[in-house]
Amino acid sequence: MFSLPKNVTLIEVGPRDGLQNEKNNISTDSKLAYIHALQKAGIKEMELTSFVSPKWVPQMADADEIVRKAKKYGRQIVLTPNDKGVQTALQAGAQNIAVFVGVSNTFNQKNINRTTEEAVNALRPVIKRLKQQGHFVRACISTAFHCPYEGWIKPEQTIALCQQFIDMDVDELSVADTDGMANPVVSYSLFNSLKERFPHILITAHFHDTRKLGLTNIYASLQAGVDRFDTSAGGLGGCPFAPGATGNVATEDVLYLLESLDIHTGIDLQKVILAVDEVAPHLSRPITTAMYQLSKRKE
Repeated sequence: MFSLPKNVTLIEVGPRDGLQNEKNNISTDSKLAYIHALQKAGIKEMELTSFVSPKWVPQMADADEIVRKAKKYGRQIVLTPNDKGVQTALQAGAQNIAVFVGVSNTFNQKNINRTTEEAVNALRPVIKRLKQQGHFVRACISTAFHCPYEGWIKPEQTIALCQQFIDMDVDELSVADTDGMANPVVSYSLFNSLKERFPHILITAHFHDTRKLGLTNIYASLQAGVDRFDTSAGGLGGCPFAPGATGNVATEDVLYLLESLDIHTGIDLQKVILAVDEVAPHLSRPITTAMYQLSKRKE
């Protein structure tokens, strides 16, 4: 009989991953209101923004201002694609840095114009310097299950890429189902292997709900021993470089699942709903997540 964890940490990625593909221009003040409402809900780990080229991701053009103005609470993470992005983030006052590489060569070439090997080699000195300076480093592993260009990724390819980042002494691996193709069987299998192979590092599961399997994949990952999940309040998200990828699993829906299983998160579900209210009027599409819609019917 499997056992589920008693406590789970949710890493809120709505302000970064959730908004990066949003078509409407959302003001910095509106983003900060969203971030601060999420903090009030009890979320202690959050991806605030990303220091990427505004040419490619215009929604993140205010990254510097977001980092400087966001209230300091818990672990605040910023995503950076390269050394230039890292330096800009550090100058803005960021302390916790996320880097990203896809397992798929084609995905990387379309995303950052490098092969997987080239991307990893470019990050080695960057991560070494960050660790020497005492920064928390999160490695985001994209296309860990499936690539929209190459198809299914072999588990050993994902594990090998994770091993390279482990060898660089990163603090966390965020392993992503980038285009939402994973199912409970492959989710359990991969995360069970990762937990067995790397028992002493933070391993986080990152699921997209493209085919409405996000919650079932989370349940399977819980059985594999995963106790950290990336979620997005309002189910916002979608990768600009993964055609067809829709939003991340919704923080409010994951919270309901975990609460029903008597798993503690320290996050207030109703206050997450209020946080979604902060950003919902500024979006180009309505919020359709189950718990958000239920909350609106009760009003």
